[in-house]
Amino acid sequence: MCCGFTTLNMEQFMTIQRRLLLEQLDLLGRSALGARIMRGAKPRTVEEFRAEVPLTTYADYYPELAEKREDILPARPVTWVHTSGRSGEYPCKWVPLSRAFAEELSLINYGVGMLSSCRHYGDTSSLTGCPSIVYCAAPPPYMSGTLARLLSLQSPANYLPPLDEAEALSFEERTHLGFQLALSRGLDYFFGLSLVLVVVGERFSQSSGKIGLSPLLKQPKALFRLAGGVLKSKLARRHLLPRDIWQVKGIMCGGLDSWVYREKIKELWGRYPLDVYASTEAGVVACQTWDYQGMTFIPSLNFLEFIPEPEYLKSQLDSRYQPRTVLLDEVNPGEKYEIVTTNFHGGAMIRYRVGDMVRITSLGNDHLGINIPQMVFEHRADGLLDFVVIRLTEKMIWQAIENTGIAYTDWTAYKVPGEPVLRLLLETKNGFGGDEADISRAVHQQLMKLDNDSYTASGAHNDLADMINFRVETTLLPAGAFASYLARRRAEGADLAHLKPPHLNAPLDVLALLLGKSPEISGAGTPAGAEPAAKK
Repeated sequence: MCCGFTTLNMEQFMTIQRRLLLEQLDLLGRSALGARIMRGAKPRTVEEFRAEVPLTTYADYYPELAEKREDILPARPVTWVHTSGRSGEYPCKWVPLSRAFAEELSLINYGVGMLSSCRHYGDTSSLTGCPSIVYCAAPPPYMSGTLARLLSLQSPANYLPPLDEAEALSFEERTHLGFQLALSRGLDYFFGLSLVLVVVGERFSQSSGKIGLSPLLKQPKALFRLAGGVLKSKLARRHLLPRDIWQVKGIMCGGLDSWVYREKIKELWGRYPLDVYASTEAGVVACQTWDYQGMTFIPSLNFLEFIPEPEYLKSQLDSRYQPRTVLLDEVNPGEKYEIVTTNFHGGAMIRYRVGDMVRITSLGNDHLGINIPQMVFEHRADGLLDFVVIRLTEKMIWQAIENTGIAYTDWTAYKVPGEPVLRLLLETKNGFGGDEADISRAVHQQLMKLDNDSYTASGAHNDLADMINFRVETTLLPAGAFASYLARRRAEGADLAHLKPPHLNAPLDVLALLLGKSPEISGAGTPAGAEPAAKK
């Protein structure tokens, strides 16, 4: 019921897709939203739907969805979720969830939890008792918090802290309290940001020799658990690690950081994070299985289409061009696609361009007997720094910084039009003593070592990069630069999704705040496409 999609063959997958799309078309045809988005077309087949209905973005649903207009929807929503929007256009993107969509999403969500803890298909040995889950997600109406709520439709869970309490706390407060409670109550599953696991794990390691046990004397379970962990680390002759304290059954994460930090999380916590590809507009689209490799697509929440990269590039050059799409049984391994989703079960989004690029890694997982194409998330469709012969994504830059071994708090990068220079703003930590030139060389070397064949011309990208004099220029930010930025944005009442500066092409005034300068950043150049955040 929850993980059966992993046993489908391609024909069965597409049969489910076509059946659910025809059911959705019937609902859309009787709704005002469907009539407007489909421009009066009444497709009766999948082929007619793809030929007659245009691709959409959130702008096509604005302002109706922003105003939560329920009277125009294909099905009455049971709840609304939102994600970040665009300042100056709309403050956030509201999306309705029908009851049927929410129920199917809750099944898939429970299945993700099963996959994060199983050793093979059908293994439910870890599903014993009421699981303790540290809650480190953004609260409802964000999708991550809504997923936590939806899990209760399938099984009770002991959230740390409890959901009602957690959602009233700041992110830092609920993270701190969650792990504090886990010392007494145990920790079975983690659901949230991978970076949180890394930060918490490193804090344990750094403070292992300074832990005072006296405050825990009134908490015997916490004292016993921590003392046992300290003993394990002493016997292993290394710093205390979270895996010494807890035997986590499953870790569920999403986003680029889970891919970047997967080895570090394995070292700290004893198991890999299960990567999940999800969005507010589509719910869960794909997830890894028990080998923690490529992600397998899910057929029951959205009709899936894929814009091949050459078609996507054409649409970037000509906004009037309607790019051609292919279906999942037409994708090719090694190629990149922009993903397009149409909600099932009375959802609102129709041929919706989520804005993400994915790469098909293979047409199946032979080792596990999975016969559905496998994918990895590559980057946002607009998240690319193009230096002609070398094209860098957020993932590539992040991985290069990680590979240097430099201790850092955070980073942001941009390019100045016409210059073959990756400009990197980096805040180091733990008293790192390197200078800007050393860091620039180290990051440049790691970028040239990465597998760039998807982004560069042939295999000669190093020579071509040398030819155009591609280089990295690093500016070290003062200690606390990112913390000060977050504090300022929080004081301004910024939405949770807008607290952190973007890793790529941050607006000019954001860079100025990080550098501690006025918006006119002397000598730093202007990032490609940068403009003041209030206008972006």
